[in-house]
Amino acid sequence: MILEMKVPSPGESITEVEIAEWLVSDGDYVEKDQAIAEVDSDKATLELPAEESGIITLKAEVGDAVAVGAVVCLIDTSASKPEGAAKSEEKPAEKKPEVKAVAEQKTEAKPEKTSYASGSASPAAKKILAEKDLDASSIKGTGKDGRITKEDAVKAVPSMGTPTGGSRGESRTKLSMLRRKVAERLVAAKNETAMLTTFNEVDMSAIFALRNQYKEDFKDKHNVGLGFMSFFTKAVIRALQMYPSVNSMIDGKEMISYDFCDISIAVSGPKGLMVPVIRNAENLTFRGVESEVKRLAIRAREGEITVDEMTGGTFTITNGGVFGSMLSTPIINPPQSAILGMHNIVERPIARDGAIAIAPIMYVALSYDHRIIDGKESVGFLVAVKEALESPEELLMDNNVKKALEL
Repeated sequence: MILEMKVPSPGESITEVEIAEWLVSDGDYVEKDQAIAEVDSDKATLELPAEESGIITLKAEVGDAVAVGAVVCLIDTSASKPEGAAKSEEKPAEKKPEVKAVAEQKTEAKPEKTSYASGSASPAAKKILAEKDLDASSIKGTGKDGRITKEDAVKAVPSMGTPTGGSRGESRTKLSMLRRKVAERLVAAKNETAMLTTFNEVDMSAIFALRNQYKEDFKDKHNVGLGFMSFFTKAVIRALQMYPSVNSMIDGKEMISYDFCDISIAVSGPKGLMVPVIRNAENLTFRGVESEVKRLAIRAREGEITVDEMTGGTFTITNGGVFGSMLSTPIINPPQSAILGMHNIVERPIARDGAIAIAPIMYVALSYDHRIIDGKESVGFLVAVKEALESPEELLMDNNVKKALEL
């Protein structure tokens, strides 16, 4: 019996996928539920498992865009499983002559070096070319019988590259469907929103002190680190509740506002930027936020994140600081209306109580859609985030650190 394997729907609104990689070869025997391919959608990279055991016949090439529901391979379920490793032992023998043939082709195809000049260079031209470290064979002479004149040598310039003969190679790689979709969304965000960015700075001293005091106890009890993301997520939730228009988005002629906070966390994955969502983050404790951030980040980096885990989100936090960014203007993640950019933490001189002090400072940026978020609200939102981060014990922990950290 021949089973037709069709592309399953990875999620709502996705109509096609791209074959990113075949994990098996044409003619291989595959087991049921074995991963046979990786497919890219415009939201994530997913594995395609075999629906039955049997001999597989591939019907699509790597890089092909395949519609959802289209046949990508056939599985002969009546075929018996080969014994031992006989099948795998045949492959190297088949490949060896192929490699040799390619090598022979390359040797035969190597062209002889030709000269543009049919004549030689004059003594004066030779001297100038030697000073310029140029090969006479690359110069087209204008003298009699193609002779390279002094004027030809004076005018001669190196071809693209350097006189030292450095490499000038290049390569082309097709962008994955995920990367192309990200590019489209970023351009759309710039073109279709009235995006502005406001900045502020945060003195991270209070958070440093809390983490230094409680991070070991927190990790021992909850098996997860007490990072900066839980403080920022909590601060953002508080600010969103104070300024609900920042937790809104435009839908045609209407503005949709949400009474929940689904926080998208930008993560750099092997296939590009991914933005998994922490659902109802307003209901999570510090431990809950840190556990969810860790879980989603691992799944994204290992390519196991699902479309559902990246769909939605009412506000995004991105941390360029992990790469050393001092300051940036993050791009809104549509259809959301705002995004908070975190950056690196650097010790800087600040004025504190009328004196100069050295403190760990982070610059923060809020990019927002000015169509529905006014300057007063955007600045107020970022100030609220700053206040919460600089006074976390009072504004984020109700003056009870151990209870907030569940210690």
